[in-house]
Amino acid sequence: MQGVVMHWVALALAGALGCATKAPSPVDGREAERVAMVATQIERRGIHDARVLEAMRRVPRHEFVPARVVDAAYDDRPLPIGHDQTISQPYIVALMTDLAMIGPRARVLEVGTGSGYQAAVLAQMGADVYSIEIVEPLAREAGERLARLGYAVHVRAGDGYRGWPEVAPFDAILVTAAPPRIPEPLKEQLRVGGRLVVPVGVGYQELVVVTRTATAFETKDVIPVRFVPMTGEVQKP
Repeated sequence: MQGVVMHWVALALAGALGCATKAPSPVDGREAERVAMVATQIERRGIHDARVLEAMRRVPRHEFVPARVVDAAYDDRPLPIGHDQTISQPYIVALMTDLAMIGPRARVLEVGTGSGYQAAVLAQMGADVYSIEIVEPLAREAGERLARLGYAVHVRAGDGYRGWPEVAPFDAILVTAAPPRIPEPLKEQLRVGGRLVVPVGVGYQELVVVTRTATAFETKDVIPVRFVPMTGEVQKP
């Protein structure tokens, strides 16, 4: 639902709890699962950025999945979260974060909040995160969940095709649903040097990184992927 703004939820509740952008390390009895997930699913596949790995070790992924699949939270696969949406495979979350090259206090836009897990990883790294979700119930639940866990993330319910222009430009933009083509409005909201990480395609999809230079946009294909389709304005001819 376009234009329903909910970013006050995560910020107000996090502020009431006295939380900073980074959440405290959880003590939940599942630390060993996270450590194993990072070692076997992420480091072993070639991701070595210490900040990405530490964020993946700290964010309690099991808090972002429905109770019926909580025992599979650290498995090497995506999981359903309702409304025909999924939480991405841990490796893909780490890969997209790594490709985005998130610096301290970077301003980051996420299109497709879903459960809020990717936003939490970005916030754990110290980013100022703005996240848009087209499915209003998911946006509401993610905002409440992020606040409860101590992540100060701006969450908005709406169509992310045109980004969040009033707070642009962004150092990085991550899109967690696949448009048939790269959305031009998102490219235009990058800072010079900023990176857009997006799965692109219908049927066959490729994870793409777009980097804005002073004079152009440089595009690089990374790996084949499979995401749910991006819906909304992007689907119009």
